[in-house]
Amino acid sequence: MTNHRDVIVVGAGLAGLTAARALRAAGRTVQVLEARERVGGRTVDHRIDDGHVVEAGGQFVGPTQDHILSLAAELGVDTFPAFDTGDNVYVKNGTTRRFGNGVPPDPTALLDVGVLISRIDRAARAIPLDEPWRAADARALDAQTLATWCRRGAVTDGGVELLDILLGSAFGGTAADASALFGLWYVAGAGNEYTPGTVGRMMGVTGAAQDARFVGGSQRVSLRLAEELGESVTLGSPVRRIDQTGPTVVVHTDTDRWTANRVVVAVPPVLATRIAWDPLLPAPQEALFQRMSFGTLAKFEAVYPEPFWRADGLSGQAIFRDPTFPVCSMFDNSPPDGGPGVLMGFVGADQWRTWAPKSPTERRGAVLRAFATALGPQALHPTTCIEKDWTSEEWTRGGPTSVLTPGTLTGLGRWRDVPFGRVHWAGAEHVNHWNGYMDGAVRSGKDAAADILAAERITA
Repeated sequence: MTNHRDVIVVGAGLAGLTAARALRAAGRTVQVLEARERVGGRTVDHRIDDGHVVEAGGQFVGPTQDHILSLAAELGVDTFPAFDTGDNVYVKNGTTRRFGNGVPPDPTALLDVGVLISRIDRAARAIPLDEPWRAADARALDAQTLATWCRRGAVTDGGVELLDILLGSAFGGTAADASALFGLWYVAGAGNEYTPGTVGRMMGVTGAAQDARFVGGSQRVSLRLAEELGESVTLGSPVRRIDQTGPTVVVHTDTDRWTANRVVVAVPPVLATRIAWDPLLPAPQEALFQRMSFGTLAKFEAVYPEPFWRADGLSGQAIFRDPTFPVCSMFDNSPPDGGPGVLMGFVGADQWRTWAPKSPTERRGAVLRAFATALGPQALHPTTCIEKDWTSEEWTRGGPTSVLTPGTLTGLGRWRDVPFGRVHWAGAEHVNHWNGYMDGAVRSGKDAAADILAAERITA
């Protein structure tokens, strides 16, 4: 069966749904084709009882993430503050130390971490977000890893290890996985057009990127968008082939054939290369997209009758510098009314590589032991546990974002957003501000819609 729309959107995550909404508001007919049997992309909620959900994917929002916050407000999805009251816990080799907000209390690395954060923030301010390859020392920065660059500033392994703990959840990787240029550019984008990005804004809780969550779960934003679009969203329809050889673009799924004047591809770049293209993607663009593979990340959540740690003056947040545990960091992920209690741990980068091959039972036991080391033996006895390994999601293949290795940004970065004929790109990796975040996804959807409308005006 052949159907025609002005624009076909491939992918029903935040980027694709936002693009479709903007295009329909401009009077265009749209159809969103989604491979999964659900909308939301890298946001998905898990119901834990009749009245509460927890987020198994992207969940946090904060100041300067103006696009996702304004969209949620338009859709009637409220936010609530992430729990950030009480002491945090630092776990190193089985020993725990409580501390307030700020840098973990490790005397062997404390000074280095402070120096390193200041150095990263200063260097990030010199990176032009739109064209990072034009930075004064771009080639030198892109020829080395972020870990190498950090150590060249006389930062010890302890300082880099603490940075890696933070990057485990932010990148699903380590400082050795990213080029220095990419790492600095990424930090520079952790803000908006008026507020420069900093490490603190990217990694912090109150007043930073982990400041708030959505009432009812983050997937609720995509569900509301899909409700607005109605029958313009088709689930269970993976796009297999896109043909631009004729007068219209032809999009093939397993069961249907769609034609359109323009197409928005809003899937992870590495998955876009698995679509059959006619003509083929430009070689440098395909090479870039293939190198934009995701990090490795899983989320583990344990549910308790109540957030017992709060009575002990603990925030539920912990950082783990301990190779015997799978978790790199954890948060209080309880619903806004405080019950039931939920602890969420990120398993990323090296921890994921170590623990992914083990059995679910073994992982669960190790994660709960980590929680108990930080918060006490009550953590060993949850009522239920939820594990979400994003590397096993067929239509994601990792998380939370793509990380560019040395040489990629200067050699191929210019091709990231270049339209391919009548095909435009969207997704959280196709933006400069809040790249890899929900805000970045919404920004990219708006940008793709605006680009299509501008292109139509030029060719009219």
